[in-house]
Amino acid sequence: MHSTPPHSTEPPDDKVVFELISPDRLNPYLTQCAGDLAAALAFYRWNSDLAAAFFEPLGHLEIMLHNALDARLVARQQRRGRTAEWYVDRQVPLTGKARGDIVQAQERAARGGAGITPRGKVIAELSFGFWRFLLARQYKTSLWPDLAGAFPHAPNRALTTVENPVKRLHQFRNRIAHHEGIWHLSPEARRDDIQTVLGFMSPAAAAWVDGASRIDDVLTSRP
Repeated sequence: MHSTPPHSTEPPDDKVVFELISPDRLNPYLTQCAGDLAAALAFYRWNSDLAAAFFEPLGHLEIMLHNALDARLVARQQRRGRTAEWYVDRQVPLTGKARGDIVQAQERAARGGAGITPRGKVIAELSFGFWRFLLARQYKTSLWPDLAGAFPHAPNRALTTVENPVKRLHQFRNRIAHHEGIWHLSPEARRDDIQTVLGFMSPAAAAWVDGASRIDDVLTSRP
C-alpha cells in the first residue's frame, strides 16, 4: 500500500512562489502573519506596492536635492573666482571617497559618447549617497555654510536639521532598492521626512510632489 502524503492547507502555487522569493526573505512576513502563507504573500505584495509608492517621491526629492546642492556649489566657485567645475576642482574640500565617486560618475557619463562630457550628465550620475554625505558633519565648517542656502525655508541653519531627515531617507531608499521590507520602518514618518526636506527647499515643490503621491492610499490599504 502507498501511504497518502500529508494534506497541505496551502495552495501549491503559493508554495512555489514562496520558494522562488525565498524563505529567508519571506520569513519576516510569515512571522507577521502568524504563519499563514497566503496572508504573508499578500502582505509581501502590499509591501512591494508601498515601496513603489515611495519610489516616485523619493526620485523627485533626489533630483531636486542634487540640483539645489549643485547650484550652491556652483555659486561657491563663482564667489571664489574659481573657473573649474566644483567636482574637479581640488580646492573644493571633498573627501577621497567623494572624489572616487566623482571619477566613477564621470566614467559612467562618458560611456557611449565622445569629447567633453556635459556636466549635467556627471551631476545626474552622482548617487543619492554622494549628496547625502555632502550634508555630513565632516563638512560642517567647510561646505555647509554654502550648502545651507539650498534650504531657505528651513527653520534654522543647523546642519543636523537637514542632515537627519536626509540620512533617514537615504537608508530607507537603500532598503527599497534592495527589495527589503519597509512596513515596520515608520513609513508615515518617512513620508513626512520627504515633505520636510522638500519644504526646506521649496514649499511649492513639496506641494507638487505631495499632489501626486499615492503613499497614503497604499498605507490605508494595508492587509
